[in-house]
Formats: sequence, C-alpha cells, structure tokens
Amino acid sequence: MPLEIRTIPCLSDNYAYLAHDPDTGATAAIDIPEAGPIIAVLAETGWTLSDILITHHHYDHVDGLAALLAAHPARVIGSAADAHRLPALDVEVNEGDTVRIGNEIGTVIDVSGHTINHIAFYFPDSAALFTADSLMALGCGRVFEGTMPQMHASLQKLAALPGDTVVYSGHEYTAANAKFALTIDPDNLALISRVRDVTEKRANGIATVPSLLSEELATNPFLRANDPAVQSQMGMTGANAADVFTEIRTRKDNF
Repeated sequence: MPLEIRTIPCLSDNYAYLAHDPDTGATAAIDIPEAGPIIAVLAETGWTLSDILITHHHYDHVDGLAALLAAHPARVIGSAADAHRLPALDVEVNEGDTVRIGNEIGTVIDVSGHTINHIAFYFPDSAALFTADSLMALGCGRVFEGTMPQMHASLQKLAALPGDTVVYSGHEYTAANAKFALTIDPDNLALISRVRDVTEKRANGIATVPSLLSEELATNPFLRANDPAVQSQMGMTGANAADVFTEIRTRKDNF
C-alpha cells in the first residue's frame, strides 16, 4: 500500500509532513519547523513515530526537533555532508542512498543550491517527493549558499522524475510565486488557470501544497528556462537554459 501522507502547517508559512506505512505502522516526519502541530497529528492518528527525515539545516526546518524527540523518540536521518551543522543524526546519508519508511524505499537526491548539501527524499512507489526549499509550488528556494547553475542542475534532477510525482514542498509561498510567474510566462494558459485556482484556494484558507510535478513542469518558470516562449519573453531566445534560469531567479529576488 502507498504511504499515507499528512500535510501539517507550522509556524507562519512552513509545512511539515508525516508519512505513514499502513503495512508496518512505521511513520516518518519530514522536517520539524515546530513540534506542537506534529505531536497533535500523531495523537489524532495514533501513529507511532519511527523516523525523522531532515532536508537541510535552516532553523525553520529543524527548530522543533528536540521537543519532538522528547515526546516521540525516533531515528534521525540527514545529510552526511551537512552533519556538522545539523542536529545529532542517527543515520547519515548521501545522494543515491536509500531510506525506508516501513516497507517503502526512498532515494536521497542532492538538491544543493538553496543551501549546500540540501537533500530531497523520493519514494517512487508512492510517487512522493519531499523537496523542502528546493522545488516549490510555482517557485524554487532562494540561492543562499550554492550557485545559480548548481540550483538549476538540482531542479533538473527533480524535473526528470515521472510527471505523476506529488511534490511536497516546505512553504506556502504559492500566491506570491504565482504573481511573479505571470511576469515571466504571461501567455501560458495553464499558468493563468493555475493562478486563478491558487487565488481562490488562498482566499478560502486552503493549502496549495502539495502539487503535481506535471503541473510544475507546465507552469513553474524555474522549470521552463529552456521553453522558447519563456526565452522569447525574456529576450533570451536560444540562450543556455542555466543562464535563463539565473536571470529568472535574479528577477524573482528583486520582484
């Protein structure tokens, strides 16, 4: 059976996730912005926490870890290369390594760019991809530590996954991302339709995360740097996709 996944709003605009394997009872939390909302969902569902998967070191993804472990001891998994600035890890992983949630096997993907050694977790049998601050709904994370070409390459890894993959990202930034996306790809009918949907959902307090990868490929400008329409709109027809991505990300930073 596929993983049962709960999306948990945290802080002002973060998301954490619980992924539960119904066959074994194993349950993993992915990122811990704060403990309280996660503990509440564990109590509501009766799930027993077995693992905690950490994507990167930023405080709004790890700040609740100590409190969660105090209430629900679990195995903590994170990047080996980033272990020096993560909370204490029980298991250190690198790109290509596997992780388990019960019977579900996931793969670790290095998505450096937002931070160096940021990782994502992909569970193909459940078509679930936990991206945190790399690929986001209609956007991507700011490039704080890596380079623009590095971030572009990381996103291309994710873009190559099956279109039915569900993208569980780390923040509710979609409305702001949508406004920017229209400045890059204004004639994209799929984007225009999605922006209407996002606007309606946010007006009614409905989450816009997770999203489908196929939808991101059709509407997210950060995945469309090689699209002729995007390149034409930006005056960069025929340019290298990494250079177009860099210009898109730079414009977003100044938007």
